[in-house]
Amino acid sequence: MPGGLLKDLRDLNVVVIHPPDPDGESLVEHLKRIGCKVEPHWPAPNEMPPAVDILFTTIDREMHKRITKLLRRAPDPKPAVIAVVDYENPATLQLVLESESLAVIGKPVRPFGVLTNLVISRNIWHTRKRQQERIVKLESKLAGQKRIAKAKSILMETQALSEQDAYKSIRTQAMAKRVSMEQIAAAIIHANELLSFRINDD
Repeated sequence: MPGGLLKDLRDLNVVVIHPPDPDGESLVEHLKRIGCKVEPHWPAPNEMPPAVDILFTTIDREMHKRITKLLRRAPDPKPAVIAVVDYENPATLQLVLESESLAVIGKPVRPFGVLTNLVISRNIWHTRKRQQERIVKLESKLAGQKRIAKAKSILMETQALSEQDAYKSIRTQAMAKRVSMEQIAAAIIHANELLSFRINDD
């Protein structure tokens, strides 16, 4: 578990989409006792409230459609979803999976299990976020390497340079201008595209 995760729970913005029945009231009260900032809704809102960390929602076929639409329109990062279900059967479990819930709480809602599922879902959410950030960085790095490779090819063709000299030219320009090699590569590619466009246009 990441350090400070339990402390982090007290600062969470939690939305509860559940009828204001004994289960819904019990869930809201327990989340407040944990220290979460709780915003109950019923029926489901048309738009996701801003800065939501965790979404507790009752799951059935009708609600599933509304929650799916709500999450699809929500800004990133989307909240971790915890499903609240009446019973277990294949149809209900399928809805839980389709809603991408990270944890499940059964009814009747009891204090034991709420904190556990809250911690588990938040932990999974943090892990996914870090993985997504790594993926974005890797994709950006790969895109930069492709730009540099393309810029090298342009220099090799237009200036009759070897691959090594083309790379050195890009690196030297980047150091002189105090920018990244990817930025220099992008400038070379852009200049080449403009030149090609003018030649073709003529």
